[in-house]
Amino acid sequence: MKSITFIVVFVWAAFTCLAQKKTSATTAVVISAATVERVEKTLAADAMQGRAGQVGGLLAAKFLAAEFNRIGLQKFPGLTSYEQIFTAYETRTTALYVMLNNVPIAKEKTLLVSGQPHLNWAEDDDPAARVIVLGAEANFSKVIRPLLEPSENIVVFVDPAHEEAFKKLSRRLQSGQLRPEKPGPFSTVLALVAVNNNPIHYRVAANTTVHAVEMRNVVGVLPGQDQNRANEQVVFSAHYDHLGILPAVAGDSIANGADDDASGTSAVVALAEYFKKQKNNARTLVFVAFAAEEIGGFGSQYFSRQISAQQVVAMFNIEMIGKPAKFGPNTAFITGYDKSDFGKILQRNLAGSAFRFEPDPYPEQQLFYRSDNATLARLGVPAHTISTDQIPTDNLYHSVDDEVESLNLKNMTAVITAIAQSAASIISGKDTPTRIVNAGTDAR
Repeated sequence: MKSITFIVVFVWAAFTCLAQKKTSATTAVVISAATVERVEKTLAADAMQGRAGQVGGLLAAKFLAAEFNRIGLQKFPGLTSYEQIFTAYETRTTALYVMLNNVPIAKEKTLLVSGQPHLNWAEDDDPAARVIVLGAEANFSKVIRPLLEPSENIVVFVDPAHEEAFKKLSRRLQSGQLRPEKPGPFSTVLALVAVNNNPIHYRVAANTTVHAVEMRNVVGVLPGQDQNRANEQVVFSAHYDHLGILPAVAGDSIANGADDDASGTSAVVALAEYFKKQKNNARTLVFVAFAAEEIGGFGSQYFSRQISAQQVVAMFNIEMIGKPAKFGPNTAFITGYDKSDFGKILQRNLAGSAFRFEPDPYPEQQLFYRSDNATLARLGVPAHTISTDQIPTDNLYHSVDDEVESLNLKNMTAVITAIAQSAASIISGKDTPTRIVNAGTDAR
C-alpha cells in the first residue's frame, strides 16, 4: 500500500510540476525585439528630420498610425482615425524697435511676447503700458515668467546684471513661440538696459505674426475584456516629437532623438502589440504617442482634456529608456515614486525576476514635472514616468548625436518586458494605485 501511495504522489507531483512549467511558459512576457528595433530605427532615421514641424512630425505620426492599424487597435472614442488633431498658435516677432530717452536699444537686447499684430507705444499713451524696472537684485525668473503670458501691456527694463538670464530667454524665444491657446491682445516688451533712476521716456514699435499650427497625437485603444472594468483605463504613453534641425555639428544637423523619445515611443508600440496578442486585459488600455512635448507638453495637455481623469487608474509614461540606468542593467527608475503606490505595485509584480524599479535618483532635476505624465498627475491620476536616462551626465541629450548607435537595444527590450510584466495586476483589475494628491506645479 505504501508503494502504491508513493507512486500516486510521485505521478501527481510530476504532473503538477509539468503543469506549472507549462503555465509559466504560457504566461511569460515576450516582447518582440524585432518590433522594438524596427520602430526605433524608423523613428530615429534621418528621413524623419528630427520629428518636428509640419514635415518630420507628420511623417512620424503617419508611421505610428500605421503601426496601430497593423496591430489592430481601435480608434479613440470620438475619432475616425488614430490621429487626435489639435491646434496650437505660433507667434513670431517680425520687427521690434525700442528707444529709451531718445536712445535706440540694440536689437539683441530687446524681446517681445505679443498677441497683437502691431505696436506703437509711448509713455504718454492713454492708457499707457505698465512699466516695470527689474533691478539687479530682483529674481529674474520669478518676475518674468508670468509676463510671458501677458494679460495687460507691459514694458520691462531689465538691469544688465541679468544679461545671462536675458540671453537664455532670448534663445528660447528667437525661433518663435507656440502656445496651446490663441494669444490675447496684449504684449510684454523687454529691454536689457540700465535705467539708473533717470526719467523714463520710451517708444516701442513692433510687428508680430500669429498663425495656427496643426498638431496631432496618435492614439489607439484596446477595449477592456471585463464589462465591470472596461470603463477603467490604463494609459501607456510617450512623446514622439523631438527638436528637428539644429545647427550642424561635423556636418550633422538632424536631432534624431533616438533616446529622446523614440525609445519610449517604440515601447508603446511594442506594448500595444504584446497586449493585443494576450487578449486578457480586464481594463481598457489606451496607447498614445504625444506631439509637442519638447515645446511645452501641448499634446498631453490636449489629450487630458479629451479623457476623463477619474476613469484613468494609472499612466505608464515612458521616457528615454535606450541606455542602462545608473543602477546597472535590468533596472529603471520611476519619477514621483513617493506620490502614490504605483512603484510599489510594479516592484511587487517583478518579485523573483532579474529586473527591479528604483525611485528617481535625480530629484533635483524635477523630472516628474518635465514629461507628459505631469498633466494627468495634477488631475490626481497615478501618472508616472519610467526612465533609465542618466540625465546629469548624458552628453547626447538634445544634441545631433542622440543616434540609434548610442542605444543598448537589448537592455531597452528588457525594460519594456519589465513594464509589461509589472503592469499585469493593474490591467487585470487586481491592483488600483492610490490617487495622487497635491502633485505640485509644473517645473518646465
